[in-house]
Amino acid sequence: MSASTAKTIDGLPAEVRAKTALALDVDDLVEALRLARQLSPWFGVAKVGLELYTAAGPDAVGALMDNGFDVFLDLKLHDIPTTVARAARVGGALGATYLTLHAHGGADMLRAGVDGLLEGASNADLPVPMAVAITVLTSDADAPAHIMPNRLRLAVEAGCGGIVCSGATLREARELSPRTVRVVPGIRHAGGEQHDQPHPITPAAAFEEGADLLVIGRAVTQADDPAAAAASLFAELV
Repeated sequence: MSASTAKTIDGLPAEVRAKTALALDVDDLVEALRLARQLSPWFGVAKVGLELYTAAGPDAVGALMDNGFDVFLDLKLHDIPTTVARAARVGGALGATYLTLHAHGGADMLRAGVDGLLEGASNADLPVPMAVAITVLTSDADAPAHIMPNRLRLAVEAGCGGIVCSGATLREARELSPRTVRVVPGIRHAGGEQHDQPHPITPAAAFEEGADLLVIGRAVTQADDPAAAAASLFAELV
């Protein structure tokens, strides 16, 4: 058996798979589960975003958990604190491991989301989940430099365990708040298609700069052979 074949079959070690999230940005739960199962050797976390959640609702969370994935519920909640608290409570009760809140909503809203998320999980006797604050949308190449650090501080003050930031701001985020979990989208091959990500970064470079969880979608899900694309993307990690 060749080394490349072994990588394709074996995937990543469990401790690395816990740090990789597959973005299931599709509008059909059957298709999402097909992709998740096919790519499970490389991903231990499944990201449910607005598209899939709008299509399938809470069933998407439960189905992916039943297939052995931690769920990153990426709803980017942003509303008045009471509404965010109630929505986050539902996310916690569903069993999501991570839930995103938009830091643009401010400290009171973030704190309400954190409290709601923890309450929902506690009421359902589930493990403690993590609220993750969106600092700047990674497609926003024109965001002023001060936005990320200011929103990182808000997130920390509000009790969020993690943030989403681009590869370009990873080092700064680690220096400002070393204990905060750093979630990084825009993971691509070096020189690969950027799609709408102005700051792409390879898996190895992201981990080297301090990423704790990589979010990967189109680089593998839109490939002609998703499994081969995942094996190639992660080749330098195995």
